Amino acid sequence: MNERPGRQVRWQELTKGECFELLARDHLGRVAVVDDRGPVVFPVNFVLDRHMVVFRTDEGTKLAAACRGGRVAFEIDGADAAAHTGWSVLVRGETAEVTDPAELARLRRLPLQPWAPGAKTHYVRILPAALTGRRIPGPSPSDRGG
Repeated sequence: MNERPGRQVRWQELTKGECFELLARDHLGRVAVVDDRGPVVFPVNFVLDRHMVVFRTDEGTKLAAACRGGRVAFEIDGADAAAHTGWSVLVRGETAEVTDPAELARLRRLPLQPWAPGAKTHYVRILPAALTGRRIPGPSPSDRGG
């Protein structure tokens, strides 16, 4: 980051409500899981449902993590490079594959359409244990030389 000497970057912690607002309006995030080769991060389309992140997947690493109740991190963010502002939301929790037929029927009615090819017939829910968010505000007038 190109910072002038003396510039103080001030993080603003987001409230849980602000974090949920951002999660509700975004639909592309990244889920980090650990497999036999170490940590790996995947982009996923998601929807916020009852304060839980839900995404669809096929057989593979993400589903394997869900089937074993693996701990994951899920992140979304936004940035304005010109204004030097941004935000991020991080969900930490456990994954679980949704298998209940009634719950699957309800989830299939949600606006959750994967962009990646494949059937993506498995629904995975992230059960949040921790939810945090940060915002980087724009530079103050003194940082801009004003």
